[in-house]
Amino acid sequence: MVRRLQKRWLIPVMIIVWLAAYSPSVTAYVQTVKSGAPKPVFNLRQDHELQKMIEQGARVRYEPPVNARVDRVWKAIPGYNGIEVDQDATYRLTVKQKKKKPIRWVYREVAPQVTMDQLGAQPIYRGNEKKPMVAFMINVAWGTKHLPRMLEILKEEGVHATFFLDGSWLKKHPNRAKKLIREGHEIGNHGYSHPMMSRVSRQRVQSEIRKTEDLINQLGVSSHYFAPPAGDFNRIVLEEAHQMKMKTVLWTVDTVDWRKSVTPEMINQRVANKVSNGSLILMHPTSRTVEALPKMIRTIKKKGLKLGTVDEVLSPRRVKPVEDGKSF
Repeated sequence: MVRRLQKRWLIPVMIIVWLAAYSPSVTAYVQTVKSGAPKPVFNLRQDHELQKMIEQGARVRYEPPVNARVDRVWKAIPGYNGIEVDQDATYRLTVKQKKKKPIRWVYREVAPQVTMDQLGAQPIYRGNEKKPMVAFMINVAWGTKHLPRMLEILKEEGVHATFFLDGSWLKKHPNRAKKLIREGHEIGNHGYSHPMMSRVSRQRVQSEIRKTEDLINQLGVSSHYFAPPAGDFNRIVLEEAHQMKMKTVLWTVDTVDWRKSVTPEMINQRVANKVSNGSLILMHPTSRTVEALPKMIRTIKKKGLKLGTVDEVLSPRRVKPVEDGKSF
């Protein structure tokens, strides 16, 4: 009879011991003892309430990832990482505080199931509409006169851009290109001799991209993006760029700064009216652009948009959240 009673109570006792040993509060207590820090006052009720608040807060703060997709209008749209609360890390960080409010939220990103690499050879006109970041894509095919001042402004404003270099320009000005890299800017491929790419043979398409890429490689970097001259492309261009592990990039907002009739005020108004999450803004190193650039940057920042390279905008990585200090 005694042995039967012992067996009857053995399993419940083992479960209670296991739960106690593996609860977050006990784990935290053991870690504190091992570290030699002062031993905390143990309060199971408060511990349970904290866990409950973290669970509730985690549900509210969760944002699901967005898959990359091919849009009917905008073609390839990159995905955007979701975000969730790391409940264990949040608990550990919060209990280290003397006061458990506000909760110290710890986040981690959740990758989408479908990435842009899975979409194949598709044109790209913009980043994800949920990402509050934009990029300047600056096509360089002639001259150097206005490039130094443009770089000064970007440096003063702490902005990195993506410069798409024409191969014939790059061959003449390798030191200018090296300066771009030293200052943290991204280098893209703009073909070699600025042809209308849809009107040349497949072999010519290959040659235009490859000759420029060889010159870019001599700078110690490689390009991940190809910007066809004048935005002109066809399926062959997409396929050849894809074969060379490059994505074909167009633009969301065109400053039209190559037109002599366009003024800096017109450029700024155009950008202010059209820029939004994920925009790729096309420009060139012209006097009009240089004059418009400081105000353009301020306008973009006032809209709550961060400026980065094309690669940063098209990446699924999130723009880091700011701790909101709320508790539940």
